[in-house]
Amino acid sequence: MEDVTVSTAPARTLRIGPLALDAPVVLAPMAGITNTAFRRLCREYGAGLYVSEMITSRALVERNATTMRLITHHESETPRSIQLYGVDPTTVENAVRILVDEDRADHIDLNFGCPVPKVTRKGGGAALPWKLELFRDIVTRAARAAGDVPLTIKMRKGIDSDHLTFLDAGRIAQDAGVAAVALHARTAAEFYSGTADWSAIAALREVVTDVPVLGNGDIWSAADARRMMTETGCDGVVVGRGCLGRPWLFGDLARELGEPDAAVGEPVDATLGFVARAFRRHAELLVEFFESEERGCRDIRKHVAWYFKGYPVGGDVRARLATASSLAEIDELLAELDLDAPYPGAAAEGQRGRAGTPKRPALPDGWLASRELGEAASCALAEAELDHSGG
Repeated sequence: MEDVTVSTAPARTLRIGPLALDAPVVLAPMAGITNTAFRRLCREYGAGLYVSEMITSRALVERNATTMRLITHHESETPRSIQLYGVDPTTVENAVRILVDEDRADHIDLNFGCPVPKVTRKGGGAALPWKLELFRDIVTRAARAAGDVPLTIKMRKGIDSDHLTFLDAGRIAQDAGVAAVALHARTAAEFYSGTADWSAIAALREVVTDVPVLGNGDIWSAADARRMMTETGCDGVVVGRGCLGRPWLFGDLARELGEPDAAVGEPVDATLGFVARAFRRHAELLVEFFESEERGCRDIRKHVAWYFKGYPVGGDVRARLATASSLAEIDELLAELDLDAPYPGAAAEGQRGRAGTPKRPALPDGWLASRELGEAASCALAEAELDHSGG
């Protein structure tokens, strides 16, 4: 396992509005991943801010049953953080008001970074900041509605290399009163491919000087996080794919970057036994979250490859773990493993999750013709607001 000896560089606290975090670390929202179960698990190992899955604003306003479940936090979760997605200023504002007035969140983040075609083809996610006044209206009204609850934004560099938006968006967001700005240092066209352009984070830090700037992209270890902060001058890091199958990464990050008294325990010896116990704990929390053993065990299946990357776990056991339907069955399969097997080193390090390949972003017709919101773009946004999938 990587050397997680605490760095001699000074620790940094991170303030997001009134929130003071023991470590300048944020768990990135990931669809189907960062539910209550995974957030609780990550929090057990580390410190920082742990953000919900992306919540559709219209679904929240309409009180969609799935959405109301997704915004519910476990009593142990504090501060409570929720990310909203929306394209209509009024709907986003109303969603923020619900979270604030009903005391459902201590921090709200707005998503302007999603590169998924079903989102961008309707003008949402990473496509939206191209329309400057629309972006300004959403962020300004949301920040005003949030009041004392800190509101932040997460975005990408832009749509593609010819249509960058992050510097304009950063200036607008700062002026609108957000509490922090996070940048995934890729364009929507890059999806998760290639190498994140950390120089863009440094450029944003030169423009956004009044609130914290957080960097996101290619943080696979605590050393990567330290290097990003040193090279870019950013105030904290947002970690997504790097923690898949490695929730204890947040402990490494807190030891490397956080306050000395952050309660994160000792560096872990990630034997196969340690990983198996983390996997089992994750499954247990999923069962509790879904209130169904069968559904919780079904959901943990997608995590099998991430947890056991590089470890001597045969294909047959992996396949059976990926079809297990009860905690007892999972226990039986984990007992078959060589739990004393040591950490495999480089084989377990590096990229996790899907990288994909660069692709032309799906956008509404004529979206790039102007940075103003024309009639055709308005129609696409209206269709987007009809999407209330609940997350």
